Amino acid sequence: MKGNCLCGNVTIEVEDINTFEACHCTMCRRWGSGPLMAVHCNSKIDITGRESMTVYQSSAWAERAFCHKCGTNLYYHQLGFDTYVLSLGLFQDHTNFKFESQIFIDKKPSYYEFANDTTNLTQQQLFDKFEEKGITPAE
Repeated sequence: MKGNCLCGNVTIEVEDINTFEACHCTMCRRWGSGPLMAVHCNSKIDITGRESMTVYQSSAWAERAFCHKCGTNLYYHQLGFDTYVLSLGLFQDHTNFKFESQIFIDKKPSYYEFANDTTNLTQQQLFDKFEEKGITPAE
């Protein structure tokens, strides 16, 4: 699966992923003016055009990246782990996605609603899942 930013300077390649989620946390909504629609990648990602990227440490535990030429959000990455949460909009040619889940559903404002039937996790439910895997939870 191959995707790129709006200007085409940054390209990201990953194995095929067929599900995506929406994150309603306050940081994601501030970052993109709405929920972050994203795919989780637990394997190696190949990035070309890193010279057009800015990686911003958005908290003590995570970083976010964007193309500094066109402003496209690229990914969220929790430090110390190999998982990348990649912006769904990068992958315009991939049409086999299924809307699987929504996280931080208790942080979602009341002014929008998705009609899809998804698994919905509150902040605490998500953090509980992280703790079961021995991961320190973080927004």
